[in-house]
Amino acid sequence: MSDKKKIVVIGAGWAGLGATYHLVKQGYDVTLLEASPYAGGLVAGWKTPQGRSIEAGIHGFWYPYQNIFRLVRELKLHPFTPFTRSNQYSPFGLEASSPIFQEKPILPSPLGTFIYPEFYRLPLVDRLSALPLMYGLVDFDNSQEAWYRYDKVTARELFRQYGVSERLYNESFEPMLLVGLFAPGEQCSAAAALGMLYYFILAHQPNFDVVWCRGTVGEKIFQPWIKKIEELGGKVLTNKRVTDIMIDREGKAGGVVCAEEVFEAEAVISGVSVTGMKKIVNNSQNLGKYQEFRQLNNLGAIDIVAVRLWFDKRINIPLPSNAGFGFDRTTGWTFFDLNTLHDQYKEEEGSVIEVDFYHANQLLPMSDEEIIKKVHQDLILCIPDFVSGKIVDYSVVRVPQGVTHFAPGSYQHLLKVNTSIPNLFMSGDWIITNHGSWSQEKAYVTGLEAANQTINYFKEGKSANIIPVEKDEPHIEIARIINRNIRSLTKGFLPDF
Repeated sequence: MSDKKKIVVIGAGWAGLGATYHLVKQGYDVTLLEASPYAGGLVAGWKTPQGRSIEAGIHGFWYPYQNIFRLVRELKLHPFTPFTRSNQYSPFGLEASSPIFQEKPILPSPLGTFIYPEFYRLPLVDRLSALPLMYGLVDFDNSQEAWYRYDKVTARELFRQYGVSERLYNESFEPMLLVGLFAPGEQCSAAAALGMLYYFILAHQPNFDVVWCRGTVGEKIFQPWIKKIEELGGKVLTNKRVTDIMIDREGKAGGVVCAEEVFEAEAVISGVSVTGMKKIVNNSQNLGKYQEFRQLNNLGAIDIVAVRLWFDKRINIPLPSNAGFGFDRTTGWTFFDLNTLHDQYKEEEGSVIEVDFYHANQLLPMSDEEIIKKVHQDLILCIPDFVSGKIVDYSVVRVPQGVTHFAPGSYQHLLKVNTSIPNLFMSGDWIITNHGSWSQEKAYVTGLEAANQTINYFKEGKSANIIPVEKDEPHIEIARIINRNIRSLTKGFLPDF
């Protein structure tokens, strides 16, 4: 590229790094700005004053994260554990165990997901009450029409209307929502619930299989990724909190403002969270003039609390990945055996346990000591061997408004990659995309989509090749075609939902 176009990217998470990396490979002059002292956003790790590694929660990498898996292969990294099994606990002990689904005989979706997990207390009759929900999964095809049709209904009402038993909902679906959408069903959009459940669990039998980083994502992926970006000529600047985006007389973005600093640009890409974008809009003299940005204040976010515990002895934990339900009505939580998952703790004398709480608003006012006491008591109810372990060190990380809340009615306020400002592009796990992915994969994919729109805008460079979500299995695809045809024929006669 003879005259390098200047691009400023805001936010050094999966979205911002994805956009930056592809654009620098295409010869663009890219500056990536991160508000915090370290790149990575919510998945970045850092060190305590004692030199111990911590992070704002453990993040899994599910089987359909094919774009992220391709990225780490390209970077020649080997950051992941093997696929792991998982257990689910209640205050009464072990409730369910999930296998590695790809190792089981492959059955038509969703039979494998239904048959292969072991439920130790949930009766079969309750599990069978989920069958009518299959129509909702067929009807919700991730189209804009489907999102509008289901988004104003709560997930709790969705399951109730489809006849899911109270016990199945409380012991299976509600725990999935609390750790997948980070909120209880009465606070979640039915559209988001169907999209999340289909992508992670029901579309294809192996989709629920997951690997974990063998250390913090920051250390294992982001740091070498940033080094590669800088080798290609990109600039990654930390402690740069964006306060405004400059708009010229033609209505185009001319750069970004960080307090007293100005970074000029010929295009701007945002890769920040909903909370981060709302802060920029509310501080901005320019973006507040646009309705699409003002209405972001209708969106919310959810509090996270991440706890890391160091015990004086090794405790026998059957599986490294675990989830809990029934301990707090509106809070989901997970716990992980880091001696098994993280390289640096394999030789540690005592157990190192990560416990992450989602929708943790009621935990935020508690002192660290109160939180640690609660965590230890909950762990004992799951695995009684924890009673003999003494906590010798701990870390408590509070992340207020840390992750997107897909509340009922929120879809109408979300942004797309393209905005009414022709050279301002959006990315992140809360951005509307037709790709169908969720969470970290969605953030990375929308970063690539924003890079592609930048390339289309300047007509310079090669667009990123985004791996699509795996196609529906034939029986689901046929069912959706039939359903769409029936909907088209009966439009105006039958209710949408």
